[in-house]
Amino acid sequence: MTIDLTKMPKLGFGLMRLPEKDGAIDMEQVCKMVDYYMAMDYHYFDTAYVYHGGKSEVAAKEAIVKRYPRESFMLTTKLPAWEIKQESDVERIFNEQCERAGVDYFDFYLLHSVEEGNIETYRKYDCFSWGVQKKKEGKIKHFGFSFHGGPELLTEILDEHPEVEFVQIQLNYLDRTNPVVQSQKLYDILHERNIPIIVMEPVRGGKLAELGPDIEAKFKAERPNDSVASWALRFVSSLPGVMTTLSGMSNEEQILDNIKTYKNFEPVSDKELAIINEVTDEILSIPQIGCTSCKYCTPGCPMGISIPDVFRTINTLRRYPNDWRSRNFYESLTSRSGKASDCIACGQCEGVCPQHLPIIDLLKEASEILGK
Repeated sequence: MTIDLTKMPKLGFGLMRLPEKDGAIDMEQVCKMVDYYMAMDYHYFDTAYVYHGGKSEVAAKEAIVKRYPRESFMLTTKLPAWEIKQESDVERIFNEQCERAGVDYFDFYLLHSVEEGNIETYRKYDCFSWGVQKKKEGKIKHFGFSFHGGPELLTEILDEHPEVEFVQIQLNYLDRTNPVVQSQKLYDILHERNIPIIVMEPVRGGKLAELGPDIEAKFKAERPNDSVASWALRFVSSLPGVMTTLSGMSNEEQILDNIKTYKNFEPVSDKELAIINEVTDEILSIPQIGCTSCKYCTPGCPMGISIPDVFRTINTLRRYPNDWRSRNFYESLTSRSGKASDCIACGQCEGVCPQHLPIIDLLKEASEILGK
């Protein structure tokens, strides 16, 4: 079964950064967001085994599966290499996902975060063949993988596995030349092979939604009624071969703005691309920590450090050293979680970071900047 691109919405709902209340997913707000998204004729939901500590798939069941006919939406989830210790784990995890989400099949199923550090796990347990078999059984409609590795590995995998129907990559205007992410090269490889692309992190974990007044003014001068985030979404969705762009929506304001962007979608013009390139050059002139707030690093941290939030603080202070709000945020954060200075350099975080960040060194820098 080939992917019917005419039925794929340009905007996908990522269930990665759902709103929370009292430390748990705020299901009332999630249901409202889902209802609005569906009412606007969108229907692609992206989740994973590890999102929200394993609760994202359950949230999908409560907000979507129990409340809408199965044929009215597409549900996606992913197989995590780091949870596979023996061959039987693959089937166990899949069955658990079906139970969590309350479904008999997934419309799209991915090997999660494929990269140089875990590809041998997927090969060892023959996960590509397993995915093909699940597709034959009707348990998976479409099979692919999300990717955080380099161009050489991507080419190698695609040569080995022509059965792959789509690939999900991190792509945004800021990461085009990023030497770690290399998103432009990854995009080019997939586009040349005519492989449908799903985009993750189009707004770079929210980083491209808040760029500071001087940079934002460049966007506002051209499109005063559009949000800064809309430029990032329009950039990736204007690229040929991009099937769906995922947005990890965390509140109703974000979903309203995203729907506004896509309901009357306008591809990026040459003039707008020139503005984006100018903004890109300006942003890249300020060193930033390339954290996307995926939070893969936090569950295993023995000191309970909320690493993405620490990095968010440091990135703001790098641009605005006297920003008192960031320091107040850090004070509040560390009243309920570990401090940057608590890091014991165990390396657990660096082993799971899709961005390959030198987290230990960055936490040392953070403790020096924040004085604790």
